[in-house]
Amino acid sequence: MQLHIRHETVYEYDHPLKYSIQSLKLTPRRDPGQRALAWKIQTPGRQLEQVDAHGNITHLLTLEEPHRELSIIVNGVVDTGDSGSPLLPHEGPLSPLAYLAPTTLTRADEVISRFARERVAGSRPLRERLLALSESVAEVVRYQPGVTDVQDDAVTVFGRREGVCQDQAHVFVAACRAAGIPARYVSGYFHGGGSGQVASHAWADAWLGNEEGWISLDVTHRTLAGPNHCRLAVGRDYLDAAPVRGVRRGGGREKMNVAVHVSTSAQSQAQTQQQQQQ
Repeated sequence: MQLHIRHETVYEYDHPLKYSIQSLKLTPRRDPGQRALAWKIQTPGRQLEQVDAHGNITHLLTLEEPHRELSIIVNGVVDTGDSGSPLLPHEGPLSPLAYLAPTTLTRADEVISRFARERVAGSRPLRERLLALSESVAEVVRYQPGVTDVQDDAVTVFGRREGVCQDQAHVFVAACRAAGIPARYVSGYFHGGGSGQVASHAWADAWLGNEEGWISLDVTHRTLAGPNHCRLAVGRDYLDAAPVRGVRRGGGREKMNVAVHVSTSAQSQAQTQQQQQQ
């Protein structure tokens, strides 16, 4: 499947910024099963491309001139394959064990630990037990936009019983780690079948072992990740894989507007033809 993606982020400030630096994880990973056919990042300032410890393609954006607005636009086409295999080999310098230690956002208390043990215990193949765990997280943490903050950790979300994809992924990762299974957070895009405005998405990878590698699970949609998913970044939690994260000097209050559009090649062609006929 070929996904046509456009992602625009605009920051507006009350007062001119003296300086800002942003870490952009907005380029599709070079993971098996997906490849960018065309991809462009448009920003002001200077960009420095590098690959971080998790294997994410990162652009360090620096603006040293006064500015009251920052526009970041990515546009491209990604081939996500057709096999739909959710398994990925481990690549990169970090051991899978690096994704076993809890973080501030993925710490587990006794409630989450007991929840994880009850669902991961047994003699069934680990893959089946992880699918059951993912399904249970989706049932317990109901998808509800606007009730959580990006700084809410897994314990807070689990207690509230509501959250968005980021929260559900954090709870799943926390539960896996509490059960002794390495797991990592994934940021990216998801195509739900329609064509139009969508939001960035988050899901999780869990480690099955050296023979099978990582299994990628979308807790929110209760499915394995596949051709409808485009992977941008992985990390221990959201802070490692956030599409845009940075610091600034000055500016006062900040306002952010985000627009994401994902469509298939057929939908993109149909839209183009419709525009030409108008």
